[in-house]
Amino acid sequence: MSGRSEAVVTGLGLVTAAGCDRDTTWSAVRAGRATAAPDPLLHGLPVSLSCRVPELDHPVLRRRGSAHLDPVDRFGLAAVAQALDQAGLDPREWDGGRVAVVTGGGVGGVLTQDKALARLGELGPEFVSPYFLPGYLINMTCANIALRFGVTGPALATSTACASGTTALGVARDLLATGRCDIALVCGADAAVTRLMVTGFSQLGALSDTGSRPFDTARDGFVIAEGAGALVLERPEHAAARSARPLARLIGHAATTDAHHLVAPDPEGRGAERAVRAALADAGVAAEDVGHVNAHGTSTRQNDAVEAAVLRRVFPHRPPVTSAKGALGHTLGASGAVEAALTVLALAEGIVPPTAGLAETDPGAGIDVVSGTARTHPAPVAVSNSFGFGGHNAVAVLALP
Repeated sequence: MSGRSEAVVTGLGLVTAAGCDRDTTWSAVRAGRATAAPDPLLHGLPVSLSCRVPELDHPVLRRRGSAHLDPVDRFGLAAVAQALDQAGLDPREWDGGRVAVVTGGGVGGVLTQDKALARLGELGPEFVSPYFLPGYLINMTCANIALRFGVTGPALATSTACASGTTALGVARDLLATGRCDIALVCGADAAVTRLMVTGFSQLGALSDTGSRPFDTARDGFVIAEGAGALVLERPEHAAARSARPLARLIGHAATTDAHHLVAPDPEGRGAERAVRAALADAGVAAEDVGHVNAHGTSTRQNDAVEAAVLRRVFPHRPPVTSAKGALGHTLGASGAVEAALTVLALAEGIVPPTAGLAETDPGAGIDVVSGTARTHPAPVAVSNSFGFGGHNAVAVLALP
């Protein structure tokens, strides 16, 4: 391995429909347990299922000013706080100027926007809360994390649709490589389960009202979800100097764009394939070194078929493939960070989780999708894919310490 500008992962945090912490989320994914449930908010819409975060109560959200935060910011703060705790980092003791925050999100505080628009229409402009814009703007998850934890280094918000979380990982790693910071707090968060957002995805034919089942013969779309994933990245020298135990290494990253269509992937998967191959080259590993793939696996007809074709071409040795979206739904801009965290956990445990909802793998896929139960499969290297509307592709390569 080249070790070119690699970063080490020292902490993870997860807030998902399976649970509001790392362990409960991992247990559900490991068991292949789907979390989709009927959502009363969606009554009268073409779909009725969503994957909502359970009631969230974390000490970081009991501080003054938290009551006005949009759910997306609450999810992000809780996930980052978990990751910091695991990393053994106390913000009261660090030099905030040597810390960066990089967030990924697709839509921002859309629930806050919906509430403000309703008040504007029903009561008039004077009844729109001054908290509307600070709750809605897509950079506010990043800003709230920086504010809450005293980060005064670079604070950047990336938005590449469903590739956002993985894009944020690459940006953070590059910031560390420049020497501009020692620690980077990476967070992907989205909270888009609103009537308008669900209607929009439904109008595009992207949603299922029976369940997410990536790579299944009968797949018909994804279940929309909310949540956040966070990873603490550090320069290896910095982690070693404080005797921190790395959970994994981020050894490669790449991003490409299809330039094909606003919402449909390149039917040949050329952009996605370039991203996977470039990430492997960046990591200095051969395709056959990859032990498993955490697929984007959206459970839509076209996206799964295109991704499967890419995996067949890049990985002829057919490593085990999984998709967390069967269990957790599609968390949109959060998915890349959530799934990178799950990939770290899978590497550490030496397993590949099953793809929840998968009953019969599409015979045309030609890939080894894990189903039923977790598969024991020790591997030193894994790939996590994220592809988004707009033709955005982002791929991370993670390895054991």
